[in-house]
Amino acid sequence: MTSELPEMRASDAERERVAEALREAVAEGRLDMEEFEERLEAAYKARTHAELEPLVRDLPVPSGAAASAPVAAGGDEWAGRIGGRPTSKGAVGIMGGFQRRGGWTVPRVFTAFVFWGGGEIDLREARFEDREVVVRCIAVMGGMQVTVPPELDVQVGGVGIMGGFDDKATGPGTPGSPTVHVTGFAFWGGVGVTRKVTRAERKRLREERREQRRLDREERRGGRDYGGNGTDGTDAGGGKELR
Repeated sequence: MTSELPEMRASDAERERVAEALREAVAEGRLDMEEFEERLEAAYKARTHAELEPLVRDLPVPSGAAASAPVAAGGDEWAGRIGGRPTSKGAVGIMGGFQRRGGWTVPRVFTAFVFWGGGEIDLREARFEDREVVVRCIAVMGGMQVTVPPELDVQVGGVGIMGGFDDKATGPGTPGSPTVHVTGFAFWGGVGVTRKVTRAERKRLREERREQRRLDREERRGGRDYGGNGTDGTDAGGGKELR
């Protein structure tokens, strides 16, 4: 991806094309998982072409047809994850902790509170009661971690008071994605919001990379067998060896 107007604002479609190029690269073994996650996070946060271009400058760019397929698939996936009765309206961790992860259903407003404790909110496999939900995080002398998938539309607007409220995960999602507003405050504590792929996706990418290596090995082995000498005293052209 190159542009003569590096300061031009990037569109959602352009961010998704870069994301797909990164997914293909990690599946082919061109990127390791850590670098893939770093670049993917940067792609969804990019505001201009100048921010997108370095992420794929050293990678082959997928064709337009290949890049557009995941967009449609992503829309279908989200349609199946919106709606249903919420699992719970909130969570509390006082001198302890809580977890919300797996296939739980996020309500329209989810409020989490920790005091001298910690909490984990994982939305990577979650369903959503509506297309727009609010996750309100209040951390007092404690910490909270919110993990979201790369394809989710996330808007972070919390406040840190003698603490931190991380907003690096703010960015658009794929078409059809619900919007999650992460708000609240941290007082002598911290709230972190990060984008990560699921374990299943990481496993799938590893398997694809392993299969690609196997195919590459077979292709190299086939080339050597074709170019080598025969076992019956003939060379590759079928003639007798001179003795």
